[in-house]
Amino acid sequence: MTLFPKDLQTFQLPDAELIYNPCFYDNTSALQIFNSLKEEILWQQDEITLFGKTHKQPRLTSLYATNSIPYSYSNITMRPHKMTQLLLKLLKDVESATNEKFTSILLNFYRHGKDSNGWHADNEKELGSSPTIASLSFGETRKFQFKHRNLKTEKHQLDLTSGSLLIMKPPMQQFWLHQIPKTQKEVGERINLTFRKIE
Repeated sequence: MTLFPKDLQTFQLPDAELIYNPCFYDNTSALQIFNSLKEEILWQQDEITLFGKTHKQPRLTSLYATNSIPYSYSNITMRPHKMTQLLLKLLKDVESATNEKFTSILLNFYRHGKDSNGWHADNEKELGSSPTIASLSFGETRKFQFKHRNLKTEKHQLDLTSGSLLIMKPPMQQFWLHQIPKTQKEVGERINLTFRKIE
């Protein structure tokens, strides 16, 4: 099922609530933010081991935080950089919109359609049992797919546009998986920021 919101929308699904604002930032601001993030962020490409084989992750990543606590997922441990002025502004904007407090921002840089992020949940122990995860997107529109772990008919997707804000409320990370799939289409660069609380 494909969801097509035109403005601020709330989706009530089994074991999940999503809030999506496709126009959290206007087009001009979104482009400026994208260009600044592309140049300022300290991007890295970690290796990941799946089924006994080691590959480079199909995207670039970086971690920034207001504290020094590392974040681990898929046998990768990331140590945070100090927040930049731009990231602090984005953090303030997202906290104001969500009424949540976050400590860390995990950034993903999708360079083309072959860059992706496979099925997963943001359920690492550092995030607590019922985290709220907020996500900003800048650059090319990419599909965000999500499916329930147990209810096989509950499969959905959203087109995440530049300047959009997606909020995944608890207990979504406990019951749902999500991904940014590869695409054969010619697509440009996209930067995604996910806001988390790691203490």
